[in-house]
Amino acid sequence: MQFLMDEITLDTFSELEKTQKEFWNVPKETGLLINTFIKMINAQNVLEIGTSNGYSGLWIAKALKSTGGKLTTIEYYEKRQSVAIENFKKCGVADIVSPLQGDACEVINNLDKDEKFDFVFIDANKGEYVKYLELIKPHLTQKAMIVADNIISHLLKVQPFIEAIENDKDFQSEILEMPGGILIAYRD
Repeated sequence: MQFLMDEITLDTFSELEKTQKEFWNVPKETGLLINTFIKMINAQNVLEIGTSNGYSGLWIAKALKSTGGKLTTIEYYEKRQSVAIENFKKCGVADIVSPLQGDACEVINNLDKDEKFDFVFIDANKGEYVKYLELIKPHLTQKAMIVADNIISHLLKVQPFIEAIENDKDFQSEILEMPGGILIAYRD
């Protein structure tokens, strides 16, 4: 892996990878791909729906350190968010992360109407993916990218989301058969 990290970050990533199943973290390959996408599109304002213990957020924030951007991340469970905040601090990215706690639909609905995101990562309540899409669409920049996790592993729950993206003329999308499956959508 050609991804440079300091020793503290490497140790934190290694520890978090051991708790992947407990915290429902994305696989390392997905984290690296998200990191790469953010750098490729030079993302400045990223929204993550589903913080958990901060593993995917660390991949995002490390990319944003190189683009000069910031991360807004939403987590329903206060205990998980507390763990994530500590991991962000340990890895030196807390200064660019805005953690929000609560129901994702409510939090998104209460965002400032002028808040715009050029990258969104979705990995929360699978049955609400389609609702997240409806709520975030007004907050997307013209060339925004959406990455959604667990598209294959939770196909029945996310099917309405897949259909909504595929039937929306504003998006070009593709499903990648990575662990759990991810959907990548680009707003054209």
